[in-house]
Amino acid sequence: MTSSYGLEGRAAVVTGGTRGIGRAVAGALAAAGALVCVTARDATEVRRAAAELGGIGLAGSVADPGHPEELTDLVLREFGRLDVLVNNAATNRPYGPLMEAGADAWREAFAVNVEAPLRLVQCAWRGWMREHGGAVVNVCTEGAGHVGPRVGAYGTTKAALLHLTRQLAGELAPRVRVNSVSPGLVRTEMARFVWEPGEEEVAAGLPLGRIGEPQDVARAVVWLASDAAEWVTGADLLVDGGTRVRAASTAGTYAVHERLRRVPEV
Repeated sequence: MTSSYGLEGRAAVVTGGTRGIGRAVAGALAAAGALVCVTARDATEVRRAAAELGGIGLAGSVADPGHPEELTDLVLREFGRLDVLVNNAATNRPYGPLMEAGADAWREAFAVNVEAPLRLVQCAWRGWMREHGGAVVNVCTEGAGHVGPRVGAYGTTKAALLHLTRQLAGELAPRVRVNSVSPGLVRTEMARFVWEPGEEEVAAGLPLGRIGEPQDVARAVVWLASDAAEWVTGADLLVDGGTRVRAASTAGTYAVHERLRRVPEV
């Protein structure tokens, strides 16, 4: 990172920050000089990640009542500021046809993927960003722009998060910038059932010839959170290896949807 990123000494919260994309984002922010707080469900993983990052952590679900307030209070107490919020925590359940989606699972998906990011932004705004400014980055998905087999609930919630990003960008300007990144298939535990086994087959269907790594997304998040993107708000940055443009590519058949059809549940 260079000094132009301007993240030295700023405080950042990363939800779902103990593994996958969230852990890569937390590490990249810390490497850029930010003070980092991670949150996730597993208390042991939160303690480990916080120690590795030289930061702090709070265990719990972002959808739990009071968790956004507790997280914000912790960061303001320990760091004295809250400059960056990365809403990365998500669930891909209920998985399967929407006609089989239960009401409780549907509500939980929206509670984690849409409502929690809003509540966290509200807390960050009231606690620090309204007076001092800041940046919010929501992690959406390339799939929010189209439909796919068995991922209707996930795609619907992420499409809602994408709209929420734009709405908040308009409402909170000019003090706070709100943007999103939309990853394609990335090598994470959450997506393992899609890319393993047969990763080569999946990668061959992408114009850039490989599936994504968490660090690919982390670099995009850090840029959006930094001063290098100070004139960018309400934007969605695709980090998808060319997934959206594969129809015009000479790459092989896109295998992801076939894999989704073959996996009955995750």
